Amino acid sequence: MIPYGRQDISDDDIAAVEAVLRSDFLTQGPAVPRFEAAIMAETGAGYALAVNSATSALHIACMALDLGPGDWLWTVPNTFVASSNCGIYCGAEVDFVDIDPATYVMCPKALEAKLVQAEAAGKLPKVLIPVHFAGQSADMAAIGALARRYGVRVIEDASHAIGARYQGAPVGNCAHSDICVFSFHPVKIVTTAEGGVATTNDAGLAQRMDLHRSHGVTRDPALLQGESAGGWYYEQVALGYNYRMTEMQAALGVSQMTRLTQFVARRNALAARYDDLLAGLPLTRPAQHPDSYSAYHLYPVQVEDRARVFAYLRENGIGVNVHYIPVHTQPFYRARGFDWGDFPASEGYYNRAISIPLYAGLTEADQDRVVAVLAEALNG
Repeated sequence: MIPYGRQDISDDDIAAVEAVLRSDFLTQGPAVPRFEAAIMAETGAGYALAVNSATSALHIACMALDLGPGDWLWTVPNTFVASSNCGIYCGAEVDFVDIDPATYVMCPKALEAKLVQAEAAGKLPKVLIPVHFAGQSADMAAIGALARRYGVRVIEDASHAIGARYQGAPVGNCAHSDICVFSFHPVKIVTTAEGGVATTNDAGLAQRMDLHRSHGVTRDPALLQGESAGGWYYEQVALGYNYRMTEMQAALGVSQMTRLTQFVARRNALAARYDDLLAGLPLTRPAQHPDSYSAYHLYPVQVEDRARVFAYLRENGIGVNVHYIPVHTQPFYRARGFDWGDFPASEGYYNRAISIPLYAGLTEADQDRVVAVLAEALNG
């Protein structure tokens, strides 16, 4: 089986994790700050907070922005459920903005129309979460300008996009957002096994996320409300969670980040090769916005008779997948009032979408096999 995605683990990665296992710290040691420094060096952001998953990063980002009951969070339907669930965790209401049918990311025109309606109804969102689907950045200049006009805070869900660029600058620099979140799940560009990072340029937001990831507990003299009784003294000054990243995860991340540029370049080369190999087949290839340099977490194509094509590929050893079933059609969200037909661009994309194999270790021979089997499926 050729999987749709997989990690790339080197001997150096294994040695980095082994070194931690032989060290004095398995948690709350020096590896996590080193990983955060690597993320800041890559993105140019002023702060980076490592946690145990991108879902946790989204949650603490929402908490840092004071999202709560009575507030609204908007995201896109074409994403994993974590992008919207983080709003529910905070007691907020959730709504969606449809995607651009060409690029599969949040459509600025749809966003503007929805903001106009929401302002008239007195229901503007407090937080907006555009998702950089498949590794391609949303049009953050347009989205950021709209957010500033309407007083909306922005969290970029860049779970697919470490190493990507937008208008020549690294995704994660927060030029058009308050906070940006990355994922390091094994099928992502680089991995920490499980893990996430939130970047920001705002010292206050960084401080709040730091508290929320570790029980709301601090030893920082500037935050203590009582007088320190000694070196053992700490205080809980906020409600937080145990979202810390382990030293083993961080050490793996530090090692993996040394190959980020290599990974992204390889994915782009494979994507370009797919573009050529698939040019004559009856399918839609993923379009790229001229302002974007994708990290190519996924290579989604659109085909007719998706169920038959999907089954044929799986039966013939091609481990395809589908990203994503629109969030608003999930039973949990349908119970909250959403239904099929609410966001036609996202639904139209989903009904024809298949993610074919793409990862740094994919060989050209394997890629040729994927294309050959896909051509058989499409030609009946």
